[in-house]
Amino acid sequence: MDPSVKGTAAITELETQRASSVDGPGRSGRAGDRPSRGLVALAALGLVGAGAVGMWLYMRFVPHRASPPAPVFSPISTEIQTRADEIIEVVLPPEALGRANLKTAPVLSRRLAQTVRVPGVVQANAYQEVKVTPLVGGVVTKTFAKLGDAVRRGRPLATIFSAELSEAQTHFLTMKAELEAEEKKLKRTEELRAIGAASREELEAVQATHAVHQAHVRAARQRLLLLGLSEEQVARLTDAQQITSDVAVPAPIDGLVVSRTVNSGQVVAMGQEMFTVADLSTVWVIGDLFEKDFSAVRIGAKAAITTPAYPGRIYRGMVSYIDPRMDPQTRTAKVRMEVVNPGLALKIGMYGDVSIVTAEGPMAPVVSGGAIPSLGSHPVVYLPAEGDNSRFIQRTVKLGEAIDGVYQVLEGLKPGEKVITEGSFLLKAESLRQHPVQ
Repeated sequence: MDPSVKGTAAITELETQRASSVDGPGRSGRAGDRPSRGLVALAALGLVGAGAVGMWLYMRFVPHRASPPAPVFSPISTEIQTRADEIIEVVLPPEALGRANLKTAPVLSRRLAQTVRVPGVVQANAYQEVKVTPLVGGVVTKTFAKLGDAVRRGRPLATIFSAELSEAQTHFLTMKAELEAEEKKLKRTEELRAIGAASREELEAVQATHAVHQAHVRAARQRLLLLGLSEEQVARLTDAQQITSDVAVPAPIDGLVVSRTVNSGQVVAMGQEMFTVADLSTVWVIGDLFEKDFSAVRIGAKAAITTPAYPGRIYRGMVSYIDPRMDPQTRTAKVRMEVVNPGLALKIGMYGDVSIVTAEGPMAPVVSGGAIPSLGSHPVVYLPAEGDNSRFIQRTVKLGEAIDGVYQVLEGLKPGEKVITEGSFLLKAESLRQHPVQ
């Protein structure tokens, strides 16, 4: 037999035995079994096709970065982290650049002070606040001052019709007339004594009576002054026709009328409060000092006060008093700062943030608050790009505490670099428009 024919027969026999072992006894490689194998092959082809279609859809509709970020738990946090770390360029159109009015300033290096921050409330300086009360009771006939009016010392705030004042003037004129009669009697007695027609005892008795009348006149005059008449008015009071029943209530100091409790026609008693005049050229800022800061704050320490009403404006003051009593509920003590109030901008009751200097810190780069528009949870600054005044670089920075309206820069800037200090919010808006966060 031909060797090739023998080899073919051997191979055929081996395939027959393997098919028998796979199909098991009672199974044979008949033609009737071929359709089941075809169905298996078709199913396999279907699975492969479905996988290929799914892969094509995934690659077609799911966006992918060329350089995927490190795995994190949340896609949102991944986007924020990426925006915080990358450097973004912002381009202003020519029309926006013309009206932006951008200003730059270099990053400075200064020695920052260590401070204690406390909340504060503006109050009037109690040493320059006077309650106006009448020295005599009566009926208010006129009022000349309204709430908020600026008044000068001595200016009449109101007038009062007073029967007591009229009686006091009548008594003064009576005492004055009696004194004049005693002066004439004293003069005659002295003349009689000179010619020996009056004894020494008679002269001394007349002199004593004259002295008593002088004392009565001085007392009556002083009472008129205490009731509100001026020295000129008392000097002009010579007869009953000049008696007046109206007394003026003058302003005791220069200041503003911060309280008024009377109107025309109202009856007031002596000592009743009518007005309150306060000199607000200096005010007090009262803060709550926490127990843990008692050892750090001293009388005479410098303080800086900022208010929501005037962003960027800083008022300077000094600690003038620390209450020796502590509130057992809040565990705080009152601390008082005396602050100059130019233009009377600080209003009574206004809230403020007080930074009290306790010690000096190290040198550090600082940037003004106007250069820091926040972008999400990451503060950023804008630096002008070199060679093109319409391009700006957005850089993420890490800031320390704000002191005196400036922020300490912990990371992201160096002294001498220029940053945008005015108009940064416009750049922030353009940055959000040009580089929206997905």
